[in-house]
Amino acid sequence: MDLGQVRFDEKGLVPVVVQDARTGEVLTLAYANREALEETLRTRRSTFFSRSRGTLWRKGETSGNVQEVVEVLLDCDGDAVVYRVVPHGPACHTGERSCFHRPLLEGEKDLGFVVGQVYATLQERLRTLPEGSYVARLHRAGLDRILKKIGEEAGEVILAAKNQDPEELRHEAADLLFHLLLTLAELGLTPEDLARTLWARHRP
Repeated sequence: MDLGQVRFDEKGLVPVVVQDARTGEVLTLAYANREALEETLRTRRSTFFSRSRGTLWRKGETSGNVQEVVEVLLDCDGDAVVYRVVPHGPACHTGERSCFHRPLLEGEKDLGFVVGQVYATLQERLRTLPEGSYVARLHRAGLDRILKKIGEEAGEVILAAKNQDPEELRHEAADLLFHLLLTLAELGLTPEDLARTLWARHRP
């Protein structure tokens, strides 16, 4: 990025929207000066300017909740920036995943957001293996059992589609996707790996 294109305000700052690169969720709104942007581009870690302290603010420096920056975007007018990040821990000082956790108007979540949330939960279940967890039970049963579930759910999807039953198809497709995500998690792949493969095939 050519920082000469960035239109800093009279205080030398530009607003930064931080977005989860996996789900599209907006995590926080902060500000950056030229030094913070330069450090973000160099280190690929979210760096901002703290207006209250008057110093650079390196996200996660004290909390450990760092944000791995995968892309930095400048808007059409040059007066706002987006950091697309992979967060390692909550973005909000309250412990919430996002600073924007108080809805004034509820809306439905899109597939990318939901897949990201479900995958994160699967990773947590596989890490902690809590008692009574369906994921933990399948994990303990072994990969062959999980793969058998994929076969079963794929068959149910086929039957629902053959019967032209949209409601049943919706439920069975969701079950199939859930078990596919579990298989990816078991083998160390992520939804982002699939996204990169699909995008490489899709783009002109």
